[in-house]
Amino acid sequence: MSTEAITALARLAGERVDHRFKGLPPDADGLTVGELAAQRRNLFTGGFSTPVLALSAERLEHNLALMETYATRHGLAFAPHGKTSMAPQLFRRQLDRGAWGITLAVPHQVRVARAYGVRRIFLANELVDPAALRWISAELDADPGFHLVCYVDSVRGVELMDAALRGAARPLDVVVELAAGDGARTGVRTEEEGAAVADAVAAVPTLRLAGVAGYEGEVPAADPERVHAWLRRLVALAAGFDAAGRFTGVEEIVVSAGGSAWFDTVADVFAGIPDLSLPVLKLLRSGAYVSHDDGHYRKLTPFNRVPGEGALEPAFRLWTQVVSRPTPDQAFVNAGKRDAAYDLDLPFAQVIRRDGRERPATGVSVTALSDQHAWLRTTDEADLEVGDWVGLGLSHPCTSFDKWPLIPLAEADGTVVDYIRTYF
Repeated sequence: MSTEAITALARLAGERVDHRFKGLPPDADGLTVGELAAQRRNLFTGGFSTPVLALSAERLEHNLALMETYATRHGLAFAPHGKTSMAPQLFRRQLDRGAWGITLAVPHQVRVARAYGVRRIFLANELVDPAALRWISAELDADPGFHLVCYVDSVRGVELMDAALRGAARPLDVVVELAAGDGARTGVRTEEEGAAVADAVAAVPTLRLAGVAGYEGEVPAADPERVHAWLRRLVALAAGFDAAGRFTGVEEIVVSAGGSAWFDTVADVFAGIPDLSLPVLKLLRSGAYVSHDDGHYRKLTPFNRVPGEGALEPAFRLWTQVVSRPTPDQAFVNAGKRDAAYDLDLPFAQVIRRDGRERPATGVSVTALSDQHAWLRTTDEADLEVGDWVGLGLSHPCTSFDKWPLIPLAEADGTVVDYIRTYF
């Protein structure tokens, strides 16, 4: 880690706690984050107010270690998608766990990563904004150790990128994005379109073709057979470009895919990439693993298909408090759409805390969210009173992190050992 990166991360500990950070103890106002962390307060008895989102220290460490081992075992380079957390402290832990770099989606995210010393970035998007391109070009020119690769999927995009980058000292590395099929998201739809984009890249001095990439999670009606077929197309595109001599001036050929639902299939297909004229960087980009979840990714994780390789653990819990119990079959807690992910699944009632004791939330389910309330349905089995704390599991990490600018990192007994700063 560079001195500048160490200094930038250290500055996070110097930020003052105040009204900007929900859920933190009111009596901590004025302390630095580092001072508050050093107090090792307990999440349940240390003055934290509900709602408060907590990240499990043990489960986070487990997930980081598991994916490091998985990538190494399968001969994959790993650039976890940073848009999941937008947390420089977690970027650093991922890099310390052997990640090649960090994947990002938009220029703002690149600026955050650069501010905290990330030197390898895979931008999984075509970038045509001239101001952002000029800023990235300046970063590349100023730092010989900085490496950024981004998508390109159109001749028009190449023209716009070239216009913005003229005069740059270093060319920008790009990969042709192959769409996952008709009706999918971005990317060239055919190999012929990909060749035309590659030709356009070769015709300008500001860009350099470094490989191919795409996102298999967009394969229509995705199943193992369809995802395998698309990944084989991606590999064949790289091999075809190589046979045509399209990769010039680069030291390796990038072949990249891999969200959080099909990385086992990516590993399988990438293991069969044939020898090319240059070494191949087989780059996996899964991001949701860092916290995993109790819903969407718990159902979709590839580890369900390959249980012998381990299992991710859901690391988030949103602690709420019962503020109303108007009828025997209904209750309300004080967290809603402002606090919990709800785009893929509603939260899941998991545990109830009362008088320092924790038990399963038997007979309690979340049926709806308002802005600041969750609607709970309760059965005769439910023992729930106003004032009880209810721990909710969440679905979709990407829309959980973004609601909390400072997240307590808590050990299993509730001891808060750190605070994770996010930038959305």
